[in-house]
Formats: sequence, C-alpha cells, structure tokens
Amino acid sequence: MNGTDRRPPPRLDTSTPNVARMLDYILGGKDNFAADREAAEQILAIAPEIRNMVEETEAFLGRAVRHLAHEGIDQFLALGWGLPTRENVHQVARSVAPGARVVYVADDPVVLSHGRALLATDDATAVVRGDVLHQDELMADPELRALIDPDRPTAALITNALQFIPDEDDPHKSVALLRDSLAVGSHLVIAHAVFDDHPEVADPITAVYRRVLSRYGERAARTRREVLRFFDGMELVEPGFVYARHWRPDNPLAARRPARTWTMAGVARKTG
Repeated sequence: MNGTDRRPPPRLDTSTPNVARMLDYILGGKDNFAADREAAEQILAIAPEIRNMVEETEAFLGRAVRHLAHEGIDQFLALGWGLPTRENVHQVARSVAPGARVVYVADDPVVLSHGRALLATDDATAVVRGDVLHQDELMADPELRALIDPDRPTAALITNALQFIPDEDDPHKSVALLRDSLAVGSHLVIAHAVFDDHPEVADPITAVYRRVLSRYGERAARTRREVLRFFDGMELVEPGFVYARHWRPDNPLAARRPARTWTMAGVARKTG
C-alpha cells in the first residue's frame, strides 16, 4: 500500500473463517462467506448470548466515541475495524465534532476493500492496512500520519481485536507500545470478552476458534484482571472497567439490570 508497508498484501481466502466477516454475519450483514457463517454458528451454539455481546460492543463503541468527542478529542484511530456498520466511527464522531479525523486499521482484504470504497471521497478519513501487533509500522504509515497528529490527543479504539490475539503474541506489550506513542491526553478504548463468570465455555469456544482461525493460539480467553492490564499506565474514566452495557448507558435503567453477557469495556486517559 505504501513504502513503509513491508508485509505482503493479504489474499482473499473465502474458505477460511475471518473474525470481521463472522461478526458481520452475527450482526445480520451480508458480507460473509459460508466458512464464516459455519464458524459463527458453532460459536453461537456454545454461547447464544454472543449475538447480544456483539451488539452491546457496537453500542458501547458509539457511546465512547460520542463521549470523547464531547471531551474535545477529534482524532480517532480504530484498530481491528470490522466491516462498515450503520454507525461508523467517523459518523458518530462528526455528529459531535464535525471536523473529526478518523483512521481505520484492518488487515482483512474484504474489510479494506469495502472501507476504501465507502470512504473514497472523504478526505478526513483513511483506511490503512495493519494491526495492533505491528504498532511501529502502523504509526509510520503516511496515510495515517496525514490525518493523525502524534503531538495531539488521539483516541485509540480496540473493541473487536484483542480477544482474538493469543498471549504468545504478547498483545499487552503491543498495547503498551501504542500507549507510549500517543500524546498526553489521549484515550484508549477497549472492549473484551471475559470468562470469570463463565469458565465452562472458555475451553469449547477456544477449541472452535483454534480450529477455524489460523492466528488463534493456545491462550486468548482472558479474565477481567488480565484484560484490565491493557490499561496499565493510564487512568480509567468513570465508570471504570465494567460490563459494556453498563458503560454510560443511554438508558440509565440499563445500568441497574444485571448483565447477562460477559463483554467488559472501559475508556482510559493518558495523563503523563
């Protein structure tokens, strides 16, 4: 894609399930293939509530983006972006801050193709190839740097990626490097499934992902404490690291109801 992108472009493999396309299917989208649908149905058979978890994550992301835009953030970096949805980050951000700039990061060719087509005439938005594990390459990308000023606060959004990255790839280190590259006043937004209250589904779900996803390793099913480590060195904003549906809900009554799903989410600020 550009001179700094040394990895070969990914090829479209419709026979191998892909997380972004699986999520698209779960959300009722049409940009998926038979392998994606089969893998998603295997996961839903184990834990039907995952459909609600995906929807709650999307809703949390929208609330977090609106909150940060109200706080004056106008640079957004969406890592592990999935296929376009009804309310994409740039649309949500600009409903509050019309001049907001957004860079989407993905490594799936279908996502890249759809995103670039959708945003072809949007000069304040870009779609670049990359992922959180290659932070140095990503932050050096010319298209990213044309929109994101590293000396100004940025919101880094990682809501559908970390839970698919195994411990052996050391995602905690990668997130720490990303944090260190951001200016003071930047924010990190994370959503991640946790298995504290549902340990019985961890092994079955891990087994499915290990069969269908080439990058899914031995250990990616994390507890609340393990996910909370991604925010090390930052200050969580209220209400802290909570179930996604309880993070600043649009309907306050939602916060009073117990969560039946197990995605947790938080927003943290870099203070120094």
